Amino acid sequence: MRLRLAGLPTLLVFATIATAALLLAAACGSDPPLAQEEPAPPVQGPGIGRGLLAGIDTSLRSVDLGDIHFDLFNGLSISLAEADEATILRLVDAIIPLDAAPELLSREEQLRIGAVRYDAPDAIDFVAPDDLVLGYVANDGRPYAFPIGILNFHEIVNDTLAGRAIVVTYCPLCRSGVIYDRVLDGRLLTFGNTSALYQSDLVMFDRQTNSYWPQTGGEAVVGVLTGARLTVLPSSMTTYDAWLRVHPDTLVLSSATGLDRSYASDPFRSYVTSVNAGRVPFPVSSEFLNDDRLPSGDLVLVVDDGERAHAYPLNQLGDAALHDTWLGEALVVFATSAGPAGNVFRASLDGQTLRFEFDTASRLYIDTATRSSWDLAGRAVDGALAGAQLEQVPSRTTFWFSILASFSEVELIGTS
Repeated sequence: MRLRLAGLPTLLVFATIATAALLLAAACGSDPPLAQEEPAPPVQGPGIGRGLLAGIDTSLRSVDLGDIHFDLFNGLSISLAEADEATILRLVDAIIPLDAAPELLSREEQLRIGAVRYDAPDAIDFVAPDDLVLGYVANDGRPYAFPIGILNFHEIVNDTLAGRAIVVTYCPLCRSGVIYDRVLDGRLLTFGNTSALYQSDLVMFDRQTNSYWPQTGGEAVVGVLTGARLTVLPSSMTTYDAWLRVHPDTLVLSSATGLDRSYASDPFRSYVTSVNAGRVPFPVSSEFLNDDRLPSGDLVLVVDDGERAHAYPLNQLGDAALHDTWLGEALVVFATSAGPAGNVFRASLDGQTLRFEFDTASRLYIDTATRSSWDLAGRAVDGALAGAQLEQVPSRTTFWFSILASFSEVELIGTS
């Protein structure tokens, strides 16, 4: 978590976030076989190689280095264009990521990494029913819930579940939750935290090339992998209660990280008010904050092709089934006011394209062809199609301003 207070009005929410940030600074189908983990490259000084600084090839980039800002955790920030090597290295993993395989890291890196463990729901006492979680269903069908209360403090979780290497990512300043595949063109990547932001969005780095990746878009913007995009995996950002109702057998990311954090608290709970007023802690281009189609802090559910995106306005949809066509395919969004949240599915089943409506009495989604009832996870729980499962489409959930900053063309679908 991070905050830059200089030049901003004094707000209670910012004071809360600043306190938390300072505390953090002080504590600071089947898949093919996984690629082999590569060691991180040696850190090199600014005079070694063209544009090389702290192991980052800054001569390769798609954004202005002045638009990437490091949080100094003292109310100030400095841009990548201005930062020296010592500052960049000092800030690496100041917000500590969690890692399931710390033995793959150097000893120095291990000292900065928290542990990944999972517990059954009956062992969890720090997550309230209306708290948000980022949910993921692994290839073997096992569901996992990653509480936002933990992700607020760590932002990045590297793990391998059911043979797939994933990175769970979350940016509190744009409420962006995305799960990515860590394998890129056959290379297995492991991610850390730069303590920098681009358009007020967390900037990750991969330990294999030191390239910089803004979290919401998942595209490398500085370094040798500039222009590459990570593969988005299906996930759901929803309330813990809603996730448990459809996945009672879930495993939950444990608070036993080996680090002392107040995971039951959420200093960002009221942050949306400031975002909607145009008060953000790090620089954001005015075109992204002043788009009049939606308030900047409204949550949107997004599908994309790397350049273009369709965004579904969760705050406006409430409880609804919304139909769309994307890349020639019929999609349906199951939206719920709880959160608010939603999931995107392919609307075709066994060659038939289904139409859905939300039933207020049962709080389920009904297909108009068979009158079967479907839950938020896209499963038919009653009727002629009971037991059927819609295919979930990879998506991400984030504030409106952040998706505008991540994709060149964003079409808003389903506004009133």
